[in-house]
Amino acid sequence: MAQPEENKSIIAMQPQPQSKKYEVLFTGIDSGQIKIPKFQRDFVWGNDQTAKLIDSIIKGYPIGTFILWKTREELRSVRNVGNIQLPEAPKGDAVHYILDGQQRITSLYAVRKGIRIDRDGEVIDYKQISINLEQEPSDSDQIVYVEPQEDVDSISVHKLLTGKVTEFARDYAPYLEKIDAYRSRLQGYDFSTVVIEDYPIDIACDVFTRINTGGTELTLFEIMIAKTFDNARGFDLAEKYQSLLDSSGNGKDLEDANFDTIPSVTVMQCVAACLVGQIRRKDILKIGKDDFINIWDQVVDSIFTAVDFIRTYLRIPVSQLMPYNSLLIPITYFFFHRKNKHATDKQSKLIAQYFWWVSLSNRFSSAVETKMTQDLERINQILEEKQPSYRGEEVNLAMENLKYKWFSTGDAFCKAILCLYAYHMPHSFKDDALVQMDNSWLKISISKNYHHFFPKAFLRNEGFPNWQINTILNITIVDDHINKREIRANPPAKYMKTFKKSNKKLTETMKSHLIDDLDIFGVWDNDYDKFLEARGKHVIDELSQRLNPDLDE
Repeated sequence: MAQPEENKSIIAMQPQPQSKKYEVLFTGIDSGQIKIPKFQRDFVWGNDQTAKLIDSIIKGYPIGTFILWKTREELRSVRNVGNIQLPEAPKGDAVHYILDGQQRITSLYAVRKGIRIDRDGEVIDYKQISINLEQEPSDSDQIVYVEPQEDVDSISVHKLLTGKVTEFARDYAPYLEKIDAYRSRLQGYDFSTVVIEDYPIDIACDVFTRINTGGTELTLFEIMIAKTFDNARGFDLAEKYQSLLDSSGNGKDLEDANFDTIPSVTVMQCVAACLVGQIRRKDILKIGKDDFINIWDQVVDSIFTAVDFIRTYLRIPVSQLMPYNSLLIPITYFFFHRKNKHATDKQSKLIAQYFWWVSLSNRFSSAVETKMTQDLERINQILEEKQPSYRGEEVNLAMENLKYKWFSTGDAFCKAILCLYAYHMPHSFKDDALVQMDNSWLKISISKNYHHFFPKAFLRNEGFPNWQINTILNITIVDDHINKREIRANPPAKYMKTFKKSNKKLTETMKSHLIDDLDIFGVWDNDYDKFLEARGKHVIDELSQRLNPDLDE
């Protein structure tokens, strides 16, 4: 009876047990046919562990199984071990990537090559690992040591494997029989290996994860680094992403724009959205290497254009204020399909409307991948200057929900309000200078740059509980030194009188904080309830205009 197609696939992917000799493993690494994928950890075994490994082999003990992945995929791999440069894989040939056994295989290779490694100032010389020739391999004691022992006849494992018979006859005449036996045991040892052939990269990485990291899944970014690596085209995703964040003065980067906190997964999703219109993990893993590399520069350009729009039109100066990093994806998608041309006035208003709707509705707090598919369709409508529908998903801005909204920088709604504050480009209470914002001090809610306009200590003394004190409506963005040295726990009427003397533009300054009139807002009377009501109404009015833009202007 014919096998179903899915069963054929499962049968074809069965592991293949094999045995390999020392020389085969060594030659495989030396020829580039056995490689260490870059998502493996660094070579960390010292000479003590290597000596014990060699000792076990000589005694005929099992040392575990090596698992190799045979594939024609070109992955980012380790390029050198110590001072030994590893060769490129032969063009067109399948390569065996080590999924399990890297430390053991690399140790065997290091001994054979006589490698010296300088690790944290300590030199590890694998050429010094030696066999005590005066002991018998049948002894239960270890006969292989990290270096020759004093007053004991010994031979280095490196020399044992690479020396000539004439050298042995000259230098080790009494031990020729034993040397021949040890050499035969090392070179003739059957190393247990399992080869998995032509597995898809995501399944191969899952195998690696299960046998190496106790179930800690390789990240999507780690897999895509391995999958998209192309030495001939000079494409290394790890380096490309780092350059996108910080080019070290060699070009445009996100650090210069204060958007360097954008995570790697968001960048991967930007690529997938532009290329296939989906951002699910499985969709990203299906992207071919050439397709990914070919579109990379175009997507990066669109990311920069999207960031420019966010910084200028939405006036969000730093990425730390973004309610969701995922908001970069649809805006990048928009400019990718606009070929990075400026948005029209109507398109700009519609993108802004979409931004505020997502941010205030907590839309991306769950099921982002599914919702993004729907939202990219909304972006397609915006590309055609059509109003997307938000029917049934409208944002309800009510004073009772806003007045005592607990302030947290991990909350998207609070970040949206902070974006509104940032839009008005807050100025210093003291001298009307523009408040400078950067990611480093906007990460946590206890930062001194987030100022409770009615100081917490003052309100506690007045009998207010924390849930009424720490509300987003009581937050202003100020300079660090003003908060620490001049405001402290003083009531607003007191510290604002001080600033009124030094800042002749105080009325205009306070408007940049959405505090329009110090009398109406209850500041001079230290009336906290009056302040919250007045500022809450102002915030709701501002947000309502953004959620319901006049598209005919």
